[in-house]
Amino acid sequence: MKTAGLGLLFMFSACNLTQNSTEEKEIISSSKAKIAKATINPSSVKEELDFLTSNDLMGRNTGSEGIEKAAVYIENILRKNNIKPHYTTYRDSFEVKGASGYNIIGMVEGTDPELKKEFLIISAHYDHIGLISPIAKDSIANGANDNAAGSVAVLELAKHFSSTTRNKRSMLFVFLSAEEKGLLGSKHLAKRLKDEKLDLYVNFNIEMIGVPMVGKDHKAYLTGFEESNLAQKFNEYSNEKILGFLPKAKEFDLFRRSDNYSFYQEFKVPSQTISSFDFTNYNYYHHVGDEADKMDVSFMTDLIESIIPGIYTMANTLTKEIKLN
Repeated sequence: MKTAGLGLLFMFSACNLTQNSTEEKEIISSSKAKIAKATINPSSVKEELDFLTSNDLMGRNTGSEGIEKAAVYIENILRKNNIKPHYTTYRDSFEVKGASGYNIIGMVEGTDPELKKEFLIISAHYDHIGLISPIAKDSIANGANDNAAGSVAVLELAKHFSSTTRNKRSMLFVFLSAEEKGLLGSKHLAKRLKDEKLDLYVNFNIEMIGVPMVGKDHKAYLTGFEESNLAQKFNEYSNEKILGFLPKAKEFDLFRRSDNYSFYQEFKVPSQTISSFDFTNYNYYHHVGDEADKMDVSFMTDLIESIIPGIYTMANTLTKEIKLN
């Protein structure tokens, strides 16, 4: 998410699940399909986080050898979990300042003959800013919270929804590039999908979820909170307060500063970002110190588990209950 104002440093620029590790109980009503909280393997969360933030990836700058390694890693996990590519390959390619960028897109097709024509997009940007001015001889901006954490969440959600549930609507699990260069990857993909007449229901974007919020009664906040009823319905679906309002997010207009805004501009449907960065709990935005060892894997795992019921219900309601205000 791109930010402004007084040089304030903050965010938003960028387990294999087994049958034994996931326990679910479906409760089907006439209009909703609710699911109990699943179990995500924290070892898988840590393994993926460690790889995406490793020095070998050199900060995942778009067009670099490092982000190519990240893309191959993500593609291999999607392939291993039998998640189909949305296009001929997993890659949605675009040019950015003479370099090649790749959005990575996996698809889980819905089961309902009609509702499967409607899509949820679950997204995160997997790029970061690469090499920066060194601090204590370290020049690699590893981008753990921004946004390896969100990318890991999308990987875990893709694995979960491809293997353990049956969803009426289709889902795209999207890893966006060139967010740090001005939301370029999401702008490209949103226009492409719009031109292809994709029926987008909701874009649920995930940014900087590596550390817990401080003194809040919800687990993450939703940018553009007042733009739609997404938070209210999501909490209803989850039977707990997962998403809340953060005044700073409105003050700095974070709704327009992450990849969700590209989908909102093209589709004019609920397209919003969740985050747990609350302006007090993390000091390493675009810093060489944004590394995996500062991430709270237990919190990340719990948050990923906690958002599964809400996403599942969005994928299964008989009508589109999430609406713009």
